[in-house]
Amino acid sequence: MTFDHEPVLLDESVKNLAVKSDGIYVDGTLGGGGHAEKICGQLGPRGRFIGIDRDQDALDAAENRLRQLKLNKKYVRSNYSNIKNIILDEGIDRIDGALLDLGVSSFQLDNTQRGFSYMSDGPLDMRMDRDDPVTAYDVVNTYEEGDLARLIKEYGEERWAKRIASFICRERKDSPVETTGRLVEIIKKAIPASARREGPHPAKRTFQAIRIEVNDELGQLRKAIEDFCDVLAPGGRLCVITFHSLEDRIVKDIFSRRADPCTCPPDFPVCVCGKTPDIKKVNTKPIMPTEAEKDRNPRARSAKLRVAEKI
Repeated sequence: MTFDHEPVLLDESVKNLAVKSDGIYVDGTLGGGGHAEKICGQLGPRGRFIGIDRDQDALDAAENRLRQLKLNKKYVRSNYSNIKNIILDEGIDRIDGALLDLGVSSFQLDNTQRGFSYMSDGPLDMRMDRDDPVTAYDVVNTYEEGDLARLIKEYGEERWAKRIASFICRERKDSPVETTGRLVEIIKKAIPASARREGPHPAKRTFQAIRIEVNDELGQLRKAIEDFCDVLAPGGRLCVITFHSLEDRIVKDIFSRRADPCTCPPDFPVCVCGKTPDIKKVNTKPIMPTEAEKDRNPRARSAKLRVAEKI
């Protein structure tokens, strides 16, 4: 398969990045390089670009896509939450901007061997980095029923989490659940027919929850947002594209706390805690895709862009 992926909120995110031709910019979720191509296209010969991804296939595809652009480019196989160590290794202490697109790429979803999709049958994997030790198979077949129910409820916001976990544990007693297709069938059995007639695919929330667990997505995101804010140069911007409420809430809360860190009681006439903001929110409300983009690319429907600028 080719690494095809239409970048979401492309113009909006790169515009808000406010690229300087001689700046240092990081794409922490490189994917196929769609956003990176537009960022690098605005950088001059003195500019510098670092692309990070956990998936070697993504890095290879992006490197090939950006090959013709003449500037200092570096590709790093790592988790974006390692940003401080990554730039330290490059002899950099501050960056002028960064973009994080938290969506799963079309390549990963459409490649049945990666096990991300509930729309086709494949092995239960879901690892962003295929060298990681824990797979979706491990989560589905080894977690205690209570732990399964908890993660499906918390990470998938699934109202039928307990029933789904119960059905999974009952089915795996006969034989391990090895494929996405079998997991989908179990989930469909667990959710009452009346609840399956409306809304998204019945397996969508459970698959999201398992993927988040396998890749520790929320824990890595919290660390990454804090660390990216730390390493921005004054005037540097961080653009983050989220695709579900759990991600968006983390980004929103960290941006809000760092933009207004005062812990004094509201009735204090002046601040005495001494905590001062180190970022400002560029947009108070998230930027959403246009109707035209949502029609053209259905995977953009739930996307939200938030932007912060270092003070």
